[in-house]
Amino acid sequence: MKASFLGRILMAVVLVSGAMAASKTAPGQPQTDRQIAEAVRHQIAMYPYYGIFDDVSFTVVQGQVILTGDVVQPVQKSDLGRLVQKVPGVTSLTNNIQVLPLSDFDNRLRMQIARAVYGNPVLSRYANEPVPPIHIIVNNGHVTLAGTVATDMEKQVAGMAANQGLSFGPVTNNLVVENPAKRS
Repeated sequence: MKASFLGRILMAVVLVSGAMAASKTAPGQPQTDRQIAEAVRHQIAMYPYYGIFDDVSFTVVQGQVILTGDVVQPVQKSDLGRLVQKVPGVTSLTNNIQVLPLSDFDNRLRMQIARAVYGNPVLSRYANEPVPPIHIIVNNGHVTLAGTVATDMEKQVAGMAANQGLSFGPVTNNLVVENPAKRS
């Protein structure tokens, strides 16, 4: 009799926990803006053609995603839009990504600045990351650095290294410092 009573209690616990699980959203389906943002960030980072010469950011408000930034190839804009649209929980997408002009001069400048930045001993450790965090945006000879570095000193070194290039004017250094108080 005791085993039968324990069996019924166990069955009741299983049924109640099953009902509770069924009432929640399906696993793996982001619903909150934060969960959607994490999934969008993952899609961008995993896109195989996203590199140091592209910089894409986004905002999520009530499931509505707005993509902004710059890419070097037209197909990247449409691919990223398609990938983000498939994220569960995305209700609408505004794709404001700008395709940078196709230019041999800009391509040479990108490579020259990338060598200067990632070849610098202070910053070379970043070159080994799957998507290095310092992005080099070149638009008609105008250079902008975007992304993140660990310290103020690294931000300054990246700006100085990029300024060694032959850009049209000064380099805009929009790097964000993760640990502003930390000194290297």
